[in-house]
Amino acid sequence: MTAPIYSRTNPFPATLVVNRQLSSPESEKDTRHFEISLAGSGLKYEVGDSMNVFPSNCPELVDDILKALNFSGQEEVPGGNGAPKPIREALTHDYQITKPTAKFLKDLVTRSDAAPLIAQLLSPERRADLDSYLWGMEIIDFIHQHPSAKYTPAEFIGALGKLMPRLYSISSSQKMHPDHVHFTIDVVRYESHGRKRKGVSSTFLAERAHSAPVPVFPNPSKFKLPADGNTPIIMIGPGTGVAPFRAFLQDRKAVGAKGKNWLFFGAQRRASDFFYQDEFEAMVADGFLTRLDLAFSRDQAEKIYVQTRMKENGAELWKWLQEGAAIYVCGDARRMAKDVDATLHEIIETVGGKSADEARLYVEDLKKQGRYHRDVY
Repeated sequence: MTAPIYSRTNPFPATLVVNRQLSSPESEKDTRHFEISLAGSGLKYEVGDSMNVFPSNCPELVDDILKALNFSGQEEVPGGNGAPKPIREALTHDYQITKPTAKFLKDLVTRSDAAPLIAQLLSPERRADLDSYLWGMEIIDFIHQHPSAKYTPAEFIGALGKLMPRLYSISSSQKMHPDHVHFTIDVVRYESHGRKRKGVSSTFLAERAHSAPVPVFPNPSKFKLPADGNTPIIMIGPGTGVAPFRAFLQDRKAVGAKGKNWLFFGAQRRASDFFYQDEFEAMVADGFLTRLDLAFSRDQAEKIYVQTRMKENGAELWKWLQEGAAIYVCGDARRMAKDVDATLHEIIETVGGKSADEARLYVEDLKKQGRYHRDVY
């Protein structure tokens, strides 16, 4: 019998085997360590890769939408692959039912007698205003706010986008965990406009995956370790951005790589948000993790971030770069990655004695040599 061939369109129905809270109850975030079994799949991944996770929607939100539209849930509609299925099943597994898309909003304007504001905001020059208006709003809010918009089940489905997989950085090495893949994820929950909201995929893993398959498929990346295990590496990963670097360290340990390893990790508070503390401190104790620099922003009056620690250790960081170190950054693209990049340029100028233009060219050269990698989102 031929084993099934898995792909992005035919993901492997994996099993969640570990769902462990990394942050303590006092933390402002719910950060989890998940382990998923790939046993029997034949799937392979490399450190630095991410994984497509195909979630299902929150059943309570599906119920709320069906109730608001006066649907029974049994009406047949096209599923994600076009085959007919009950609308409850389609809304659960096939369609995006949280953030409204432009497609949904344009359709709403044609059906509602109270949507002129939305029509105005859909013009290209009002994009920023539209984003501001939509912040924290979901499709269910528009259904309640515009009761004059009437849909048949098929029309409502036709206005929705497809439920897409979420990409998560892998926080394990398959050399150390042959049949498993690990994730480090913030579970998204918040309240807006009087309703409790949930991140689709993060709460799928945290709340619902224990009783359902977790469809997954690897997503290759260029965020790779140096081919030469003797190359020093500098890893900058605050919060869940530490995920690929846990994988890097596991991988280097598994193959006996001799290169130096330097990790910058940051979070809000040491007592509640020092993810994988025991693992990293053990690596420092045995000499494998050469340096571990920590930045806990709210443990003191003055905010301290990973870029603060970079500046404090600028001379040593420059020395590592001169020794051929590769530098990696993972995490928030909007602020952290920009600040880290600016700090890197500053260190090259102040410690390396280069002008702003020379520093810019130096960083460009690092990129061309494959020595400066960013996995930001």
